[in-house]
Amino acid sequence: LAGPGVLLVYAIIGGALFLVMRALGEVLLSDLRYKSFADVAHDLIGPWAGYMTGWTYYFCWLVTAVAEVVVITGYLRFWWPTLPLWIPPVVTVALLLSLNLTTVRAFGEIEFWFSIIKIVAILALVVVGIWMVATGFTSPGGAHASLANLWNDGGLFPHGFDGFAGAFQIAVFAFVGTELIGTTAAEAEDPEVTLPRAINAIPVRILLFYLGALAAIMCVTPWREVSADSSPFVAMFTLAGLGVAASVVNFVVTTAAASSANS
Repeated sequence: LAGPGVLLVYAIIGGALFLVMRALGEVLLSDLRYKSFADVAHDLIGPWAGYMTGWTYYFCWLVTAVAEVVVITGYLRFWWPTLPLWIPPVVTVALLLSLNLTTVRAFGEIEFWFSIIKIVAILALVVVGIWMVATGFTSPGGAHASLANLWNDGGLFPHGFDGFAGAFQIAVFAFVGTELIGTTAAEAEDPEVTLPRAINAIPVRILLFYLGALAAIMCVTPWREVSADSSPFVAMFTLAGLGVAASVVNFVVTTAAASSANS
């Protein structure tokens, strides 16, 4: 509904998030005894604020974890249509529980490699998109990969302000987890150095992993042809002849996200 204007949506949300993270970093570094956002709210506002913040944040990740489990179930049903619906969620939850019951060092190592997979997958998406635009790729449906796809069909805001504004409620969800940087202040070896470095790198990461990936997808596939019923990540790699690999990677990435939420 937002059309190419979704790039501006993500940029605005990312900018606001960066300002919030800068402020959060200052607060956390002011007292390294803070272990979570609830501690900050409890100390600076009151016990009621700490209680509400803690439980609200818990329910936020609970919903996220359930959403990821539902997506994983959809992927497995795509590969095995006759698979009973109860099996994927039970197996997924059992897997996530086993990961969380490992030692802290082992869990950290697992999360590290899951994160690497996600980063490599997104970078590959951007690189493949650039390659397809540079080579003038044409899809089976006749769509040409081009930067002009970002403004040719109805401009940046084809559905006007309503479509643009409507994208915010969904796009905000994509940024859930960025604030986790702030929870590491009390555990980092040198938080005065590592925390500012991580927070100040947020704009670059937003440009690359959010805006870069979205631009790559819409340059290869005109926004009107991007299906809401399937992963645009898989769809683009399928056009490049890497559909099976993309499906597997997308499944692993979703599992990684569920693992982060479950932790």
